[in-house]
Amino acid sequence: MRILVTGSSGHLGEALVSTLRADGHDTVGLDLLPSPTTDFVGSIGDQSTVRRALHGVRAVLHTATLHQPHARSATRQAYVDTNVTGTLVLLEQALAQGVDRFVFTSTTSTFGLALIPGEGAPAAWITEDTVPLPRNIYGVTKVAAENVCELIHRDSGLPIVILRTSRFFPEPDDDPEINAYGLGNVQANEMLYRRVDLADVVQAHRCALDRVPEIGFGRYIVSATTPFTRADLASLRSSAPAVVRRLYPDFESRYAERGWRMFPGINRVYDNARARAELRWDPEYDFARLLRSLANGEDPRSPLAVAVGSKGYR
Repeated sequence: MRILVTGSSGHLGEALVSTLRADGHDTVGLDLLPSPTTDFVGSIGDQSTVRRALHGVRAVLHTATLHQPHARSATRQAYVDTNVTGTLVLLEQALAQGVDRFVFTSTTSTFGLALIPGEGAPAAWITEDTVPLPRNIYGVTKVAAENVCELIHRDSGLPIVILRTSRFFPEPDDDPEINAYGLGNVQANEMLYRRVDLADVVQAHRCALDRVPEIGFGRYIVSATTPFTRADLASLRSSAPAVVRRLYPDFESRYAERGWRMFPGINRVYDNARARAELRWDPEYDFARLLRSLANGEDPRSPLAVAVGSKGYR
Protein backbone atom coordinates (compact mmCIF):
# COMPACT_ATOMS: atom_id res chain seq x y z
CA MET A 1 0.00 0.00 0.00
CA ARG A 2 1.46 3.34 -1.09
CA ILE A 3 1.13 6.07 1.57
CA LEU A 4 1.34 9.84 1.10
CA VAL A 5 2.47 11.98 4.04
CA THR A 6 1.86 15.72 3.69
CA GLY A 7 4.03 18.12 5.68
CA SER A 8 6.83 15.59 5.26
CA SER A 9 9.63 18.04 6.07
CA GLY A 10 8.12 18.93 9.46
CA HIS A 11 8.46 17.29 12.88
CA LEU A 12 5.68 14.76 12.55
CA GLY A 13 5.96 14.36 8.78
CA GLU A 14 9.64 13.45 8.95
CA ALA A 15 9.00 11.05 11.82
CA LEU A 16 6.17 9.34 9.93
CA VAL A 17 8.01 9.01 6.63
CA SER A 18 11.25 7.77 8.18
CA THR A 19 9.45 5.28 10.44
CA LEU A 20 7.18 3.93 7.70
CA ARG A 21 10.05 3.58 5.25
CA ALA A 22 12.21 1.81 7.84
CA ASP A 23 9.38 -0.71 8.25
CA GLY A 24 9.26 -1.35 4.50
CA HIS A 25 6.20 0.71 3.57
CA ASP A 26 6.04 2.45 0.19
CA THR A 27 5.87 6.04 1.43
CA VAL A 28 6.15 9.40 -0.33
CA GLY A 29 6.22 12.90 1.14
CA LEU A 30 4.80 16.25 0.04
CA ASP A 31 5.94 19.56 1.51
CA LEU A 32 6.68 23.16 0.56
CA LEU A 33 10.30 22.63 1.62
CA PRO A 34 12.69 20.02 0.22
CA SER A 35 14.12 17.43 2.59
CA PRO A 36 15.27 13.78 2.56
CA THR A 37 11.72 12.75 3.51
CA THR A 38 10.04 14.86 0.79
CA ASP A 39 9.52 13.58 -2.75
CA PHE A 40 7.16 16.28 -4.06
CA VAL A 41 7.88 19.93 -3.32
CA GLY A 42 4.82 22.13 -3.53
CA SER A 43 1.63 23.30 -1.87
CA ILE A 44 -1.26 21.10 -0.78
CA GLY A 45 -3.45 23.80 -2.30
CA ASP A 46 -2.03 23.25 -5.79
CA GLN A 47 -4.20 20.81 -7.72
CA SER A 48 -1.52 19.58 -10.14
CA THR A 49 1.09 19.03 -7.41
CA VAL A 50 -1.38 17.11 -5.27
CA ARG A 51 -2.52 15.06 -8.24
CA ARG A 52 1.06 14.00 -9.01
CA ALA A 53 1.81 13.22 -5.38
CA LEU A 54 -1.30 11.04 -5.07
CA HIS A 55 -0.51 8.84 -8.09
CA GLY A 56 -0.84 5.23 -6.97
CA VAL A 57 -1.54 6.24 -3.35
CA ARG A 58 -4.12 4.35 -1.28
CA ALA A 59 -3.67 6.04 2.10
CA VAL A 60 -3.05 9.65 3.15
CA LEU A 61 -1.57 10.97 6.40
CA HIS A 62 -2.32 14.69 6.24
CA THR A 63 -0.06 16.53 8.71
CA ALA A 64 0.66 19.71 6.70
CA THR A 65 -0.62 22.86 8.40
CA LEU A 66 0.05 26.43 9.42
CA HIS A 67 0.53 26.38 13.19
CA GLN A 68 -0.40 29.03 15.74
CA PRO A 69 3.17 30.48 15.96
CA HIS A 70 2.99 31.21 12.21
CA ALA A 71 0.51 33.98 13.08
CA ARG A 72 3.49 36.26 13.67
CA SER A 73 4.15 36.25 9.92
CA ALA A 74 1.14 34.66 8.17
CA THR A 75 -2.17 36.34 7.35
CA ARG A 76 -5.57 34.95 8.24
CA GLN A 77 -6.12 34.28 4.56
CA ALA A 78 -2.96 32.16 4.50
CA TYR A 79 -4.40 30.03 7.31
CA VAL A 80 -7.62 29.55 5.34
CA ASP A 81 -5.68 28.75 2.15
CA THR A 82 -3.49 26.11 3.80
CA ASN A 83 -5.56 24.61 6.58
CA VAL A 84 -9.00 24.66 4.95
CA THR A 85 -8.64 24.97 1.16
CA GLY A 86 -5.54 22.77 1.12
CA THR A 87 -7.37 20.07 3.05
CA LEU A 88 -10.32 20.25 0.66
CA VAL A 89 -8.05 20.02 -2.40
CA LEU A 90 -6.30 17.01 -0.93
CA LEU A 91 -9.57 15.26 -0.07
CA GLU A 92 -11.13 15.84 -3.48
CA GLN A 93 -8.03 14.67 -5.31
CA ALA A 94 -7.80 11.67 -3.00
CA LEU A 95 -11.34 10.70 -3.94
CA ALA A 96 -10.61 11.16 -7.64
CA GLN A 97 -7.58 8.87 -7.43
CA GLY A 98 -9.14 6.07 -5.42
CA VAL A 99 -7.59 6.65 -1.99
CA ASP A 100 -9.39 4.39 0.47
CA ARG A 101 -8.27 5.76 3.85
CA PHE A 102 -7.41 9.23 5.15
CA VAL A 103 -5.98 10.39 8.51
CA PHE A 104 -6.06 14.11 9.33
CA THR A 105 -3.76 15.55 11.99
CA SER A 106 -5.67 18.15 13.97
CA THR A 107 -4.90 19.67 17.36
CA THR A 108 -6.22 20.02 20.89
CA SER A 109 -5.98 23.77 20.24
CA THR A 110 -9.38 23.39 18.56
CA PHE A 111 -10.89 23.32 22.06
CA GLY A 112 -9.71 26.89 22.64
CA LEU A 113 -11.70 28.68 25.34
CA ALA A 114 -13.18 25.38 26.51
CA LEU A 115 -9.75 24.69 28.05
CA ILE A 116 -9.99 27.64 30.45
CA PRO A 117 -12.48 27.12 33.31
CA GLY A 118 -14.01 30.09 35.06
CA GLU A 119 -12.55 31.58 38.22
CA GLY A 120 -12.87 29.10 41.10
CA ALA A 121 -14.01 26.24 38.85
CA PRO A 122 -12.22 22.88 38.81
CA ALA A 123 -9.84 21.96 36.02
CA ALA A 124 -11.55 21.01 32.76
CA TRP A 125 -11.73 17.33 31.79
CA ILE A 126 -11.31 17.33 28.01
CA THR A 127 -12.71 14.49 25.92
CA GLU A 128 -13.82 14.17 22.32
CA ASP A 129 -17.30 15.26 23.50
CA THR A 130 -16.02 18.67 24.65
CA VAL A 131 -17.42 21.33 22.30
CA PRO A 132 -14.60 23.33 20.63
CA LEU A 133 -14.51 27.08 21.22
CA PRO A 134 -11.53 28.16 19.09
CA ARG A 135 -9.91 31.41 20.16
CA ASN A 136 -7.64 32.21 17.20
CA ILE A 137 -7.40 31.74 13.44
CA TYR A 138 -5.40 28.55 13.86
CA GLY A 139 -8.11 26.90 15.93
CA VAL A 140 -10.89 28.22 13.68
CA THR A 141 -9.31 26.83 10.52
CA LYS A 142 -8.49 23.46 12.08
CA VAL A 143 -12.11 23.07 13.22
CA ALA A 144 -13.23 24.07 9.72
CA ALA A 145 -10.87 21.50 8.18
CA GLU A 146 -12.23 18.82 10.52
CA ASN A 147 -15.75 19.71 9.39
CA VAL A 148 -14.69 19.48 5.73
CA CYS A 149 -13.36 16.00 6.48
CA GLU A 150 -16.67 15.01 8.05
CA LEU A 151 -18.62 16.40 5.11
CA ILE A 152 -16.51 14.48 2.60
CA HIS A 153 -16.97 11.30 4.62
CA ARG A 154 -20.75 11.74 4.73
CA ASP A 155 -20.96 12.50 1.01
CA SER A 156 -18.54 9.87 -0.28
CA GLY A 157 -18.04 7.27 2.42
CA LEU A 158 -14.27 7.83 2.44
CA PRO A 159 -13.03 6.48 5.80
CA ILE A 160 -11.47 9.37 7.75
CA VAL A 161 -9.98 9.57 11.22
CA ILE A 162 -9.10 12.91 12.84
CA LEU A 163 -6.36 12.93 15.48
CA ARG A 164 -6.40 15.91 17.82
CA THR A 165 -2.80 15.85 19.01
CA SER A 166 -1.57 17.62 22.11
CA ARG A 167 1.85 19.30 22.31
CA PHE A 168 4.76 17.26 20.93
CA PHE A 169 7.03 19.94 19.43
CA PRO A 170 10.27 20.49 21.38
CA GLU A 171 10.09 24.28 20.91
CA PRO A 172 9.25 26.50 23.93
CA ASP A 173 5.71 27.54 24.79
CA ASP A 174 4.65 31.00 23.63
CA ASP A 175 3.58 31.94 27.19
CA PRO A 176 6.39 33.91 28.94
CA GLU A 177 5.06 32.96 32.38
CA ILE A 178 5.32 29.26 31.60
CA ASN A 179 8.68 29.65 29.87
CA ALA A 180 10.11 31.06 33.11
CA TYR A 181 10.17 27.49 34.44
CA GLY A 182 12.66 26.38 31.80
CA LEU A 183 12.01 24.16 28.81
CA GLY A 184 12.75 20.75 30.36
CA ASN A 185 10.73 21.55 33.47
CA VAL A 186 7.74 22.79 31.46
CA GLN A 187 7.65 19.77 29.18
CA ALA A 188 8.01 17.35 32.10
CA ASN A 189 5.05 18.99 33.86
CA GLU A 190 3.00 18.90 30.66
CA MET A 191 3.34 15.10 30.38
CA LEU A 192 0.79 14.94 33.18
CA TYR A 193 -2.01 16.57 31.24
CA ARG A 194 -1.27 18.11 27.80
CA ARG A 195 1.83 16.67 26.09
CA VAL A 196 2.68 13.54 24.13
CA ASP A 197 5.92 12.08 22.87
CA LEU A 198 6.52 12.14 19.12
CA ALA A 199 6.94 8.35 18.99
CA ASP A 200 3.47 7.89 20.47
CA VAL A 201 2.00 10.37 17.96
CA VAL A 202 3.51 8.33 15.13
CA GLN A 203 2.10 5.15 16.62
CA ALA A 204 -1.36 6.75 16.90
CA HIS A 205 -1.27 7.61 13.20
CA ARG A 206 -0.29 4.06 12.30
CA CYS A 207 -3.09 2.66 14.45
CA ALA A 208 -5.51 5.08 12.78
CA LEU A 209 -4.41 3.88 9.34
CA ASP A 210 -5.12 0.30 10.35
CA ARG A 211 -8.44 1.00 12.03
CA VAL A 212 -10.01 3.70 9.85
CA PRO A 213 -11.75 1.31 7.41
CA GLU A 214 -13.69 -0.23 10.32
CA ILE A 215 -14.27 3.06 12.17
CA GLY A 216 -15.50 4.98 9.12
CA PHE A 217 -15.26 8.38 10.78
CA GLY A 218 -13.99 9.45 14.18
CA ARG A 219 -12.22 12.12 16.18
CA TYR A 220 -9.66 11.18 18.83
CA ILE A 221 -7.50 12.94 21.40
CA VAL A 222 -3.84 11.94 21.18
CA SER A 223 -2.08 12.85 24.42
CA ALA A 224 0.00 11.03 27.02
CA THR A 225 -2.10 8.94 29.38
CA THR A 226 -2.87 11.12 32.39
CA PRO A 227 -2.61 9.69 35.92
CA PHE A 228 -5.42 11.99 37.05
CA THR A 229 -9.12 11.22 37.35
CA ARG A 230 -12.14 13.48 37.42
CA ALA A 231 -11.98 13.32 41.22
CA ASP A 232 -8.68 15.23 41.09
CA LEU A 233 -9.97 18.20 39.07
CA ALA A 234 -10.85 20.58 41.92
CA SER A 235 -7.54 20.00 43.72
CA LEU A 236 -5.51 20.26 40.51
CA ARG A 237 -6.77 23.76 39.84
CA SER A 238 -5.59 25.11 43.18
CA SER A 239 -2.86 22.76 44.45
CA ALA A 240 -1.41 20.62 41.68
CA PRO A 241 1.85 19.77 43.55
CA ALA A 242 -0.11 18.07 46.34
CA VAL A 243 -2.02 15.92 43.85
CA VAL A 244 1.16 14.91 42.03
CA ARG A 245 2.91 14.20 45.35
CA ARG A 246 0.10 11.83 46.35
CA LEU A 247 0.44 9.91 43.09
CA TYR A 248 4.25 10.08 42.81
CA PRO A 249 5.88 10.52 46.24
CA ASP A 250 9.35 10.60 44.67
CA PHE A 251 8.66 13.28 42.07
CA GLU A 252 9.91 16.16 44.23
CA SER A 253 13.32 14.57 44.82
CA ARG A 254 13.72 13.93 41.06
CA TYR A 255 12.70 17.53 40.39
CA ALA A 256 14.92 18.96 43.14
CA GLU A 257 17.98 17.38 41.52
CA ARG A 258 17.32 19.61 38.50
CA GLY A 259 15.96 22.69 40.23
CA TRP A 260 12.51 22.03 38.75
CA ARG A 261 9.08 22.93 40.13
CA MET A 262 5.55 21.71 39.52
CA PHE A 263 3.05 24.28 38.31
CA PRO A 264 0.94 25.55 41.24
CA GLY A 265 -2.24 24.80 39.31
CA ILE A 266 -3.33 22.83 36.25
CA ASN A 267 -6.42 24.06 34.39
CA ARG A 268 -7.20 21.19 32.00
CA VAL A 269 -6.60 17.47 31.54
CA TYR A 270 -6.76 15.63 28.21
CA ASP A 271 -8.35 12.17 28.38
CA ASN A 272 -7.06 9.74 25.72
CA ALA A 273 -9.24 6.78 26.76
CA ARG A 274 -11.31 6.69 23.58
CA ALA A 275 -8.21 6.68 21.35
CA ARG A 276 -6.69 3.83 23.34
CA ALA A 277 -9.89 1.79 23.17
CA GLU A 278 -11.06 2.40 19.61
CA LEU A 279 -7.74 2.85 17.81
CA ARG A 280 -6.09 0.13 19.92
CA TRP A 281 -3.34 2.63 20.61
CA ASP A 282 -0.95 1.89 23.48
CA PRO A 283 1.17 4.98 24.24
CA GLU A 284 4.45 4.23 25.99
CA TYR A 285 5.56 7.63 27.26
CA ASP A 286 3.93 9.15 30.34
CA PHE A 287 4.90 10.94 33.54
CA ALA A 288 5.79 7.72 35.39
CA ARG A 289 8.18 6.73 32.63
CA LEU A 290 9.64 10.24 32.64
CA LEU A 291 10.41 9.97 36.38
CA ARG A 292 12.11 6.59 35.83
CA SER A 293 14.24 8.10 33.08
CA LEU A 294 15.26 11.00 35.32
CA ALA A 295 16.16 8.58 38.12
CA ASN A 296 18.37 6.62 35.71
CA GLY A 297 20.01 9.72 34.24
CA GLU A 298 18.40 9.07 30.83
CA ASP A 299 16.79 11.38 28.32
CA PRO A 300 13.02 11.10 28.94
CA ARG A 301 12.26 11.60 25.25
CA SER A 302 11.93 8.74 22.79
CA PRO A 303 14.89 8.05 20.46
CA LEU A 304 12.65 9.21 17.59
CA ALA A 305 11.95 12.56 19.24
CA VAL A 306 15.67 13.01 19.87
CA ALA A 307 16.52 12.12 16.26
CA VAL A 308 14.01 14.53 14.72
CA GLY A 309 14.97 17.29 17.16
CA SER A 310 13.91 20.92 16.88
CA LYS A 311 12.83 22.31 13.52
CA GLY A 312 11.21 25.56 14.55
CA TYR A 313 8.02 26.78 12.94
CA ARG A 314 8.96 26.93 9.29
